[in-house]
Amino acid sequence: MQGWLCETLDGVDALQWREMPTPQPQAGQVRVAIHAASLNFPDLLIVEGKYQMRPPLPFVPGSEFSGRVDAVGPGVETPRVGDAVAVIGSHGGFATHALVDASRVIPLPPGFALDDAAAFAFTYGTAHHALIDRGQLRAGETVLVLGAAGGVGTAAVQVAKAAGARVIAAASNADKCALCREIGADETIDYGREDLRERLKALTGSRGLDVVYDPVGGALAEPALRAVGWRGRYLVIGFAGGTIPALPWNLPLLKGSSIVGVFWGEFVRREPQAFAVAMRELAQWHAQGKVKPVIDQRLPMSALRDAYARMASRQVRGKVLLVNR
Repeated sequence: MQGWLCETLDGVDALQWREMPTPQPQAGQVRVAIHAASLNFPDLLIVEGKYQMRPPLPFVPGSEFSGRVDAVGPGVETPRVGDAVAVIGSHGGFATHALVDASRVIPLPPGFALDDAAAFAFTYGTAHHALIDRGQLRAGETVLVLGAAGGVGTAAVQVAKAAGARVIAAASNADKCALCREIGADETIDYGREDLRERLKALTGSRGLDVVYDPVGGALAEPALRAVGWRGRYLVIGFAGGTIPALPWNLPLLKGSSIVGVFWGEFVRREPQAFAVAMRELAQWHAQGKVKPVIDQRLPMSALRDAYARMASRQVRGKVLLVNR
């Protein structure tokens, strides 16, 4: 097998594309011949030692991938050799093969494309857990999605629309705003040239926002928080903007609003049954055409550095896929 090996926590440039012995699955494990892996923001943090989870060195990064089972270990009844699967975890995906505990494998419904599967669970799972579970989003409510043209942003726009919400998508340029409208956003804000706070006032009036979905943080957080209405919910997804904001905490007090943390990975670990229910609903929405991953580019698996560079430059619209050809 071949894969990208992280031997130090010195970032992307230190990763090495290596040939390694193809591993054999042990009891309770399956081996997946990887079709594609998608790049997520934690994949950048983990090779710099900045993510919550730190696998022991050396490791192969890549938190989300799809493929087919090509070997099973003793005691594994399902999945079977040949089954199409998706896998989420902290690492292992940027390679040609991976060993996975059978319990971590997500069987794919018939007709679910492997490209879609490699770019689905992480972002759509996060959006569903955030909006439907933690945010208690109801039909007719108004949602602001920050960073709306990225992977978690495009997923959030689609999940919110599937739930019957009015969606205001905010992104950093006109092209990204156009993409958001294509996938269902009702209104867009180009915060590269428009004042976020003033535009939100114009779009929501005295009612304000019901829900804010914020994977960005930084300078966008305070104007978004100020736009939240009575009993609104501000969902803290992450800090792709690079800084954790210091916010005026009198605002939630005055508006009876809530600041809600969203840690999807821990939700999956602690509440596997609830996670399974969410994924079944998302699979149904996918089959109905309500949600579908936005693929920015498909690159060969050996071009991982190019994919990281595109993510770091904030050019990505949706998700970048790395494919084994």
